[in-house]
Amino acid sequence: MLHNAVLAAEAASEHTNEPIAPIVLGLIAFGALVAALLVTYAFRNVGNRH
Repeated sequence: MLHNAVLAAEAASEHTNEPIAPIVLGLIAFGALVAALLVTYAFRNVGNRH
């Protein structure tokens, strides 16, 4: 029975279903937040124009 569990664990670790690497996901999120920061910074003084 333990042998079957070891074989199942080896088969499961062989192929992971990660569609995107975690580091790439972090870089995408960081880029999106920087883009949002730049958009916010572009409109920082709109209320004082008039």
